[in-house]
Amino acid sequence: MQQDTIAAIATPPGEGGLAVIRISGPRALEVADRVFRPAGKRSCLPSAAPSHTLHYGHVHRRGEIVDEVLLAVMRKPRTYTREDVVEISCHGGMLVARLVLQSVLEAGARLAQPGEFTRRAFLNGRLDLTQAEAVADLIAARTERALAAAREQLAGSLSRRLHQLRDDLMLALAHVEAQLDFPEEDIAPDTREGILQRLEAGLRLVADLLRTAEEGRILRQGIRVAIVGRPNVGKSSLLNLLLGHDRAIVSPRPGTTRDTIEETANIRGIPVILVDTAGVREARDEIEQEGIRRSHSAVATADLLLHVFDRSEPWTPEDQRLWEMFAPRRRLLVLNKADLPPRLVLPESRAPRVEVSCRTGEGLEALKDALENLIWSGRQPDHAAPEALINARHQEALLRAQAALEHAVQALRETVPLDLVAVDLRAATDAVGEIVGQTATEDLLDIIFSRFCIGK
Repeated sequence: MQQDTIAAIATPPGEGGLAVIRISGPRALEVADRVFRPAGKRSCLPSAAPSHTLHYGHVHRRGEIVDEVLLAVMRKPRTYTREDVVEISCHGGMLVARLVLQSVLEAGARLAQPGEFTRRAFLNGRLDLTQAEAVADLIAARTERALAAAREQLAGSLSRRLHQLRDDLMLALAHVEAQLDFPEEDIAPDTREGILQRLEAGLRLVADLLRTAEEGRILRQGIRVAIVGRPNVGKSSLLNLLLGHDRAIVSPRPGTTRDTIEETANIRGIPVILVDTAGVREARDEIEQEGIRRSHSAVATADLLLHVFDRSEPWTPEDQRLWEMFAPRRRLLVLNKADLPPRLVLPESRAPRVEVSCRTGEGLEALKDALENLIWSGRQPDHAAPEALINARHQEALLRAQAALEHAVQALRETVPLDLVAVDLRAATDAVGEIVGQTATEDLLDIIFSRFCIGK
């Protein structure tokens, strides 16, 4: 498959000013020659063009002009895939882009699989596996902080630390295996101590990286926050306030929200998936019953709750019922209608609380501060671009490396036979190598790149 020339639309579907069709592979220039007709006296076919040049002309298919285009020629190895690459910029209609792509496929290219361009960049040594994953994170980033984290990973911040760790482990393994060649001689105390120091430093680095897993999960996937409370306390108004625009219908009539409404807000650089739920009460009809069922489902899958109360009204039996229902959950108590005289008295609780007015916007910044603090469980991360934020795949491999390293350190301290130490060191080295792709299997690569969009 590496010898195939692949092509795909690299821009999102839909109408727009431009669409880009990307071609990569050993026959990219030959394929481009078959579909492109240059315009102008000094123009030339793509195969005769210098690298990194732009050419004006038309794409032809079956003797007819498909579209007026600009064609970029990029010769290997200074390309995204380190193969010959041609990119055709045409008009952005869905039909136009599809016809240009069809022309390219009929000229000898095949349709790229999801993530195949980036997979080729990895297989050709332009990116390691963590950098390839960062490409997907960069595309999917929903906040500037998530974007900064992906950008740092793409630049190699995580790769450098992992490559250094693997080099150190391989050096320790080389010392141990060299000693195995001379079993009649015991390992020198200073050599054993040097290996121990190297492995303990590796354990500290692994622990540092593992501590970034939760922040990485939140920035990549976002955090689900369900807005709950009895009907007509201002849940939909709170959603609109946090989003900064009217997304939910607001009405003084109880039960206006009959279904869950889900939107993503950027709160202090965190992608927060807000779910406005129907007021949980005794349903009056089948539609409201279904809305309440969905509310229960949203609460069950939420990472935390915004429990909203009407500060201007006294405590009700319904408040009490929901208070007890949500007591075991991690929640922020939101006392709405701070612009009106207070009449509400809350029970004692360790849950943080904040007063807001969805009508005037009073307390919005305090609400965001409290929500950010609750998300990070009181641990405020550095708001500068993080050097490394691992994902779930990295975490699983690092946990294996950590366990193997701990066994190796304990074995060295207890003078266990060195062949057992070598087994643990090989396991740790392979686990770290798997993260950057040096010991990755074909099945693992299939899983990782299948999550990419076609054209990337």
